[in-house]
Amino acid sequence: MKSKTEYLTFETPARRALVNITQKLNSLVVDSKVQEGLCLVSAMHITAGIWVNDEEEGLKQDVMDWLEKLAPVADYRHHRTGEDNGDAHLKRTLMHHQAVLPVTAGKLDLGPWEQVFYAEFDGRRRKRVVEKIIGQ
Repeated sequence: MKSKTEYLTFETPARRALVNITQKLNSLVVDSKVQEGLCLVSAMHITAGIWVNDEEEGLKQDVMDWLEKLAPVADYRHHRTGEDNGDAHLKRTLMHHQAVLPVTAGKLDLGPWEQVFYAEFDGRRRKRVVEKIIGQ
């Protein structure tokens, strides 16, 4: 059994962003030398997520609009703590914080249109994503 852990660091200039990390993740999988296994990708912050979907601008804007409708910027109870990012916590909950991806023949085994995105909902500061690859 082999394993490899890597960390990606992000600091998006905008408060909200979708960053395609597919090529970077696949490069780390190749470097791990794991031929058959799993790749866990997890946002390590409570206002960020991981999303697997199509690299298509209209769809990316649609999902961000949809999340805004479900968790709009508003005056949340969470703001009583001095924070102003209650909507970011809710958006992360809706999108989810991680994905487990298959590794086959030494690379990510994604569908023909699948891409992996780091989803930022409260940016403009340093955040991390952990990638843990396990297998043979």
